[in-house]
Amino acid sequence: MTKLWRVNCQEKEFPGMWQRWYKNQCVAVGWSAYRGFKLDEKSKNKGWNVARKALKAMERGDYIIVSLRGHRVGRLGRITNKLIGDDEWNPLVPASKSYAHGEMGRRIEVRWDLTTGPGNQDLVVQLPVNTRFSTVRKTISEIHSTSIEVLKSTMNDSANWVSLLGNFSYEKALSNYIANYPNHLEDGFLPHPDKKVREKLFKDRTRADVLLVDKENKTVIVECKQHSPTITDITQLRHYMKLFFEEEGEKPRGILVHGGAQKLASEVIAYAGKEPSVEIINYVLDVQFRSSK
Repeated sequence: MTKLWRVNCQEKEFPGMWQRWYKNQCVAVGWSAYRGFKLDEKSKNKGWNVARKALKAMERGDYIIVSLRGHRVGRLGRITNKLIGDDEWNPLVPASKSYAHGEMGRRIEVRWDLTTGPGNQDLVVQLPVNTRFSTVRKTISEIHSTSIEVLKSTMNDSANWVSLLGNFSYEKALSNYIANYPNHLEDGFLPHPDKKVREKLFKDRTRADVLLVDKENKTVIVECKQHSPTITDITQLRHYMKLFFEEEGEKPRGILVHGGAQKLASEVIAYAGKEPSVEIINYVLDVQFRSSK
């Protein structure tokens, strides 16, 4: 029976690892024999014991999904070959002072399914709550919580596509952009005309990201988030709206701008629709480079 495996891509420890996997048509794990981790010997390291058992159980034709931080996935592939032997170590991370024999050298070769998921490798898939994997901590694990068919359908829904750079720190840059070009957020938006209000520090020492006015001269409080919005994020924005009303005597609009998946969890949509309602808007980061002359 064809199995579905999840392999965790350690982008935090090894930046750019997902791109290396994509280019080399493989996924990989560490635990080199040079460090005493033998494929056919039990170890005191529980993580290696779990991983080597999974490596041995994988078979040609099985599916592999690349798992990224934040309940995101890269691509779906099928195993074509296993190069996991102690004498087959071929590190994707070159040898260095930190890693005398390199790292991530036990490779599982795959053929990526380029018909599933976004065509652009700079995009990945944010899994909705109801399709997230039940096991996320192990380096390798067999997936039983969802089927291959459901996973493919989720990955092919463009509303779930997000930037690979989901954790790139640009919230401040985004709020500055909105403050300077508010009409790009909504036609008729302008920076709040009162500088004291625009730079307002609330009585609890918190501060909203951006304060604007709409074409009806109503104050708009904008909160920026990198990730998909949560109930906590909406509660935070409503807190600012409440404080603004108490201190200024005006009921403002609230807009939550986020860089997560376009498709939202149903409970988030329902919560945002309660009074006072919060509008949720998705943004896409697009950076272009060109030669200076």
